[in-house]
Amino acid sequence: MQTAEKLHPQYVTDQAGHQMAVILPLGEYTELLEDLDDLAAIAERVDEPTIPHATVVAELRENGYLSD
Repeated sequence: MQTAEKLHPQYVTDQAGHQMAVILPLGEYTELLEDLDDLAAIAERVDEPTIPHATVVAELRENGYLSD
């Protein structure tokens, strides 16, 4: 996840020097979009019931996806 300290923004200003827009390197912009998608998915699933880790491991072993 990107943090503000890791971004390299360039600001577009008006004639009075007020910041009007931000330019980001494409890679940083793409990472921010991916982070937003991840956060949206988490928010959508926040009320779903949880499954204990031991139950998941047991089911994976039972179905042959995990060896003993």
